[in-house]
Amino acid sequence: MDILVDMDDTIEYLLDAWLGLLNEKYGRNVKYEDVLDWDITKVYPGLTREQVYGVAEEDDFWGRIKPIPGAVEGLKHFIEQGHRVFIVTATQYQSVKGKMDDLLFKYFPFIKWSDVIITSQKQLIRGDIMIDDGVHNLIGGQYHRILMDAPYNRNFDDKAHNMVRVHNWDEVVAEVDRYVEEQKKSV
Repeated sequence: MDILVDMDDTIEYLLDAWLGLLNEKYGRNVKYEDVLDWDITKVYPGLTREQVYGVAEEDDFWGRIKPIPGAVEGLKHFIEQGHRVFIVTATQYQSVKGKMDDLLFKYFPFIKWSDVIITSQKQLIRGDIMIDDGVHNLIGGQYHRILMDAPYNRNFDDKAHNMVRVHNWDEVVAEVDRYVEEQKKSV
């Protein structure tokens, strides 16, 4: 199968690093669980959009981000099972080099540039499964939808939109394996 996998807050902890840097820089104490909306500026009143999003363009930003436990092993598992894994990210062009060199290829060296798709319209990408934390990336896509749980998507009715909510990479792997077996039986 072709498995499409988001990067930010799906295989790595973008939000934790982002909040940490903003808190450090502006003397705030915003926590991961405080971010209840996709628009992170809402938890930083008084800061401009440029201040909030500008930290992602700082030289060392992507080097601060760490993988989510189980993500490396999960992607390796899929590849060992014979699936093709594609990283599908909506990265801004200014961030591509740092994000790829300081994060993706550092922690996921088995992923190659030819396995990376950069787009802000993920629904246009064809695949069998999409794993993402952004509901807007899953709605309308023609793939089995796996939603990585986060505070900003918890009020979303995943079941009504034919999505499977997961909380960690053990659950991701179990759901992908379950879906693959289900598809084998229906052939």
